Amino acid sequence: MSSVPVTTWSLEQTSPADLLPAAAPDGDVRIVRAEVPSPEFSRFLYASVGGDIRWTDRLGWSYARWQEYLERPGVETWVAYDRGTPAGFVELDPQDEGVVEIAYFGLIPAFRGRRIGGHLLAYGTARAWDLAERWPGRTPTKRVWLHTCSKDGDFAMDNYQRRGFKLFDTKVELEPDTPTPGPWPGAYPA
Repeated sequence: MSSVPVTTWSLEQTSPADLLPAAAPDGDVRIVRAEVPSPEFSRFLYASVGGDIRWTDRLGWSYARWQEYLERPGVETWVAYDRGTPAGFVELDPQDEGVVEIAYFGLIPAFRGRRIGGHLLAYGTARAWDLAERWPGRTPTKRVWLHTCSKDGDFAMDNYQRRGFKLFDTKVELEPDTPTPGPWPGAYPA
């Protein structure tokens, strides 16, 4: 199997004041926390958002592995709905010492380019900053970070920087050149 170079950029905010808002999109877009851990729903979001950009690291997870991850205290999934249809999600993964990672963020391809992404990212980042308010006993958030890579969408880095994230690390590694899995074969036109 051949390999391709993949650049990964890590970005962070170190204060809630770093967060820059985004305009709300037109129409009936709502963001709701998925409060019931659901491996089926989380895998649907993961595969639907990441299928065309080669998100593959969780495709082999068992139901039990998904459940274990989602039941960790503080893990949150916030879902954007456009007129009642899931459009994308933000997954928050709290770590030690007041750090929260935006583990996954993105939109289902049919909803990209509608100004939902900036709004969802700003909302999800705000929820990372106030995560301890919903989880008694957690250390208040001191840092929110995420990573993006050269496989992600064309506007990902720009969106993160427009929301106030600052670059703190860059790595280039060879990765296997895997085919685009899609949520299922032929689901999204190339």
